[in-house]
Amino acid sequence: MGAGVVVLREGFEASLVVGIVLAFLDRTGRRDAFVAVWIGVAAALALSFVVGAVLFAVGAELEGRSEAIFEGVVMLVAAGLLTWMIFWMRSRARSLRREIEGRTQAALDAGSALGIALVVFVGVAREGVETALFLFSSLEGSSGAISIAAAVAGGVAAVALGYLFYRGSHRLDLKTFFTATSALLLLFAGYLVASGLHELAEAGVLPESEALLVVAFAALVVPTLYAFFRRPRPATSRRLM
Repeated sequence: MGAGVVVLREGFEASLVVGIVLAFLDRTGRRDAFVAVWIGVAAALALSFVVGAVLFAVGAELEGRSEAIFEGVVMLVAAGLLTWMIFWMRSRARSLRREIEGRTQAALDAGSALGIALVVFVGVAREGVETALFLFSSLEGSSGAISIAAAVAGGVAAVALGYLFYRGSHRLDLKTFFTATSALLLLFAGYLVASGLHELAEAGVLPESEALLVVAFAALVVPTLYAFFRRPRPATSRRLM
């Protein structure tokens, strides 16, 4: 399930970037720049596949204690990155479209096809590299076939949602989508922390303790879920005396 949610969320965020750029180019009558967009997408996907291949190749070469340490460290890094990404995305959600359209317009003004490709490349590559890291973490120690099937299903759903967004569908409740997937991903981040500590315990770096894993899971999930769903207090005005 974790792999499917990760690919769905990361894939849809990448699709949002592509959809925003394509819609802006279409709206401004610059469909000729679509080629640059797809070049940027292809380059970003290639980089993501390379990063994923390197991670799995390194993991396959290591054995015993080294393998456990490598997998444990990657899982902990992935958990931290995943948590940061969720809160970063929430803080930038309202200005994301404006920023992407601004960079796209600047590239158009400069007459730079490379600039347009870079706008898409940066956005898609960021999500793709994160996905490669998260997938490596989720596939290790789990049922490979089930996780791969979930990842493929998540990818297909992400592309479909991205297409609907590009077509201007008003039925997409993005707030509900991001809220639900964020909650699931924070739970998944807690699972990665517990799994990473378990790998380090197997390597002898940490003491083996089931209680430690439960505490680590709760220590990440409880405060992050509270912070994510906590409603900000309304600002109170002070009376001038």
